[in-house]
Amino acid sequence: MEAVLETRQLRKSYHLGKEEVPVLHGIDFRLGKGEYGAIMGPSGSGKSTLLNILGCLDRPTSGQYLVEGREVGALSENELADLRARSIGFVFQSFNLLPRLTLWQNVELPLQYLGISRAERRRRVDETMARLGLSERGKHLPLEVSGGQRQRAAIARALVKKPAILLADEPTGNLDSTTTAEVLKLFGELHEEGNTILMITHEREVADRALRRWHILDGRMSELS
Repeated sequence: MEAVLETRQLRKSYHLGKEEVPVLHGIDFRLGKGEYGAIMGPSGSGKSTLLNILGCLDRPTSGQYLVEGREVGALSENELADLRARSIGFVFQSFNLLPRLTLWQNVELPLQYLGISRAERRRRVDETMARLGLSERGKHLPLEVSGGQRQRAAIARALVKKPAILLADEPTGNLDSTTTAEVLKLFGELHEEGNTILMITHEREVADRALRRWHILDGRMSELS
C-alpha cells in the first residue's frame, strides 16, 4: 500500500542553554493511503512534537519524514508551506475558525490561498458543506452555532481542498459525549469514503475508533495490536 506519511528513525531534540534535550527517539511510522490511524499518549509523551513534524510545522533533528514519497527535509520553506497547504487538512481541538467570517467563508478560505477560481470554490464549498450537514448554517458565524457544528465546519474546511490526509489534533477535546460520538461517527464515514485520517489523542475510547493505533510514551512509539 502506498504510504501517505512515513518516518524513518525520526528524532527531535531541543536545546535549553547548552543542554540538548531529546524528545523523540528514533520513531519509525507508516500510514498507508486510505488508512485510519490514531496516535495515543499522555501529556509530555512527545505527541505534540510529533504532530508538529507530521503537520510540516517543524522539522526533525535527524531521520527522515516523507509525505506521499517526498522527503520533507529536502524542501525549502516555501515548498514546505505549499506541501502543508495542499496535502494536509488540519482539524484542531479549538476549531480555529475565524470569528468574523461565516461558516461558508471559513470553509472557502483554504481554496482562496490555493488560487482556485471563484466558480470552483463555490462548487467545492457547497458540496462539502452539504456532505457535512451544514448547508443550512453557511451564513452563520461560528459563535452562532453549536460546538458540534463548529467542529463539522472545521472538518469541512480541512476536506474542501481534497488533501492527502486529514490530521486531527484532539478533535473531540472540546465536545460533550453526545457530540463526540457524532463527530467520531463522521470520521468513520469519511474513512469509508476513502479519506486517509490520522488522529492525535490522549483518550483511549477515541483512539479505539481507528483501525490502526500507536502508543507514544517518553518519545518512543509502538503499534498496538
